[in-house]
Amino acid sequence: MTEKLKVGIILGSTREGRVSPQVGKWLLEKANERQDAHYELVDIKDFDLPFLGTEESEGVKRWNDKLDSLDAFVFVVAEYNHSMTGALKNALDSAREPWHNKSAGIVSYGSAGGTRAAEHVRQVCAELLIADVRVHPVLSLFLDFEKGETFKPRDLHDKNIKDMLDQVIAWGGALKPLRTK
Repeated sequence: MTEKLKVGIILGSTREGRVSPQVGKWLLEKANERQDAHYELVDIKDFDLPFLGTEESEGVKRWNDKLDSLDAFVFVVAEYNHSMTGALKNALDSAREPWHNKSAGIVSYGSAGGTRAAEHVRQVCAELLIADVRVHPVLSLFLDFEKGETFKPRDLHDKNIKDMLDQVIAWGGALKPLRTK
């Protein structure tokens, strides 16, 4: 029996009043129902990353160690001003090799489902040698949140979450031998 992959569900927002923890918790519950991998929430807010990674810090070391311990990722992406958050971009830039040859899914949210932010994340993933999967669940601030604050996902997202995680696990397993050579 092969060892189960370790998948980090990365919360990509650090702002006060953020809703990414609600989305991440829901996603973690859905993922854990599958029992096909070890899933965990990874909150970039917990790592105290210096802006632009300008200094070696304990937070950067812990961040890189955490990423290194994971086989795949699912980014919970908030759209701010048609892009990903500055905190997520900084977190992506605060590591290099720990991202390489791993798979990732994206779950985004915003007024237009966070699609513009997700496309920016895809561009950065390509540079970091992260294989992002095609299926991309999009959550609407108007249809999946009450008053933009309380997450109430529609049932239609269940299939997209399942299909995205199927791809993340398949690709993560296929890429794992590249990291163990």
